[in-house]
Order: sequence, then structure tokens, then C-alpha cells
Amino acid sequence: MREVTSSSGAPRRRGRRGRVLLWAAALFAYAFLYLPLAIVVAYSFNDSRLNAEWVGFTFDWYRKLANNNEMLLAAGNSLLIAAVASLVATTLGTMAGIAMHRYQLRFLPILVLAPIAIPEILMGVALLIFFVMINFTLGLVSVAIAHIAFCIGFVAIVVRSRLAGMDESLVEAARDLGATPWRAFIHVTLPLIMPGVIAGALMAFTLSIDDFVITFFTAGAGTVTLPLQIYSMIKIAVTPEVNAVSTLLMLLTLLLIVIASKVSPNFFRGTADLEEKR
Repeated sequence: MREVTSSSGAPRRRGRRGRVLLWAAALFAYAFLYLPLAIVVAYSFNDSRLNAEWVGFTFDWYRKLANNNEMLLAAGNSLLIAAVASLVATTLGTMAGIAMHRYQLRFLPILVLAPIAIPEILMGVALLIFFVMINFTLGLVSVAIAHIAFCIGFVAIVVRSRLAGMDESLVEAARDLGATPWRAFIHVTLPLIMPGVIAGALMAFTLSIDDFVITFFTAGAGTVTLPLQIYSMIKIAVTPEVNAVSTLLMLLTLLLIVIASKVSPNFFRGTADLEEKR
């Protein structure tokens, strides 16, 4: 009887030790990821221009940020580019996702997913060379085109993931009842995949508004977006004003991701597919 107890206790102790190690590794990983973000948020309320020590709580940096014309211009440019890029990328990405789901096209997935797999710096250089070759003036339009190019693949993956869970018999029933392909798409397919379309649009907006690398290569002189403006500020010093704008940008990004996850239950499955494609 004692032998049975001792032999069964050893695996139990090993199981508890494994769970403790797993929790410790998880806590370390999450602390490594989110502790720097928490510090940025906390020091955005620090009543000192230096981030060396905590002096007191204040909202002055957010008030100064609201009166900073250069920062407001950069934020307006980023919002405009993100809105245009997400609108166009959602339209084209939805069509690409439907085509990849319904038709066995050999090269379409490669063309759609290539911008996702290509490193951003390589894509930025390639787009810059392309714009120079065609004598296209760099500015807000070139940045918007560049953002559309790399957002299409993300939208297509999310939409295709939504289509994978759709009941195709509903579309077939609509066709049997006399609906044309277009009417079946408008009245059956589109409402069913709309959560995926909205999630893809929010994802494209999020990726566009905080992109730095591709924007850096395609913006040109005189065109400033919010990430570029933040970069120009931190080259001098990381002030609480930089922390404040970083906090607002982080909150906006997290809000959009939460909305996308609530709208489409397949959102995170789509993002997992994106990581596999990388």
C-alpha cells in the first residue's frame, strides 16, 4: 500500500512542478511584453519633463499635446491615410478572399499573400523604387497606395476565414429560388461574411495608422504621419509628451482590435493564419 502511494505521488509532484514552471514562464513573457507599455502610460502623467523619476501626477502633457499643431497635423494625415487605405483594401481584399475561397487559382494566393510574407523594409524599398521609376510624386497619395498594397492580404485572410465557416447551402438555396449570382451575393453571402469584412477593415485601419517602416520610405519630404512625428521627437529625447501620444495611439489600436474580435468570432483564427503565412 505504501509503494502505491509513493509511486502515485511522484507523478503528482512532477505535475505540480510543471504547472508552476508554466505559470512562471507565462508571467515572465507577459511582463516582458506589457510592462514597458505600462511604464509608457504611467510616465505620460508624470509631472516632470524627464523620465528619470516620478515627481507627481498631471494632465499637462495631454493639454500640451492638444495644442501642438504639428502633432495634430500628423494625426490628421494618419487618420486620413488609414481611412482611405482601409476602405480600398477592404473592398479589394474581400473580393480576393472570395476568389481564393471559391476558385482554385494557383497564383492568386501568392499575389495576395506575398506582401504579408515580405519584410516591411524590403517592401518599402521596392515601393520607393517603383514610385521613382514612374516619376510619381511622393506624398500622402503614395503612402495611401503603399498601405493599400500591404493591407489587402490581411483583409483577404480574415474574409476567407469567415467564408470557411459559412453554410454554402444557403447560397445554393437562393440560386435554386431564382436569385442571380449577384443578388445571391448581396442578400445572402455579404450579410453572412459582414462580420469578417468589418473585422478586416478594422485590422487594415489599425495596421495603417501605426505603420512606420513603409511610410518612412514612401512619404517623401514634407509629408508627416503620426509614427514619423513620434520618431522625429524621440530622436531628441523621450519626453512625457511622446509618452502621451504613444498612450493615445496604443489605446486606439487596442480599441479597434477589441471591436474587431467582438464583431467577428473568426478574427483571431484569421490572425493565426497570418502568422502561419509569415
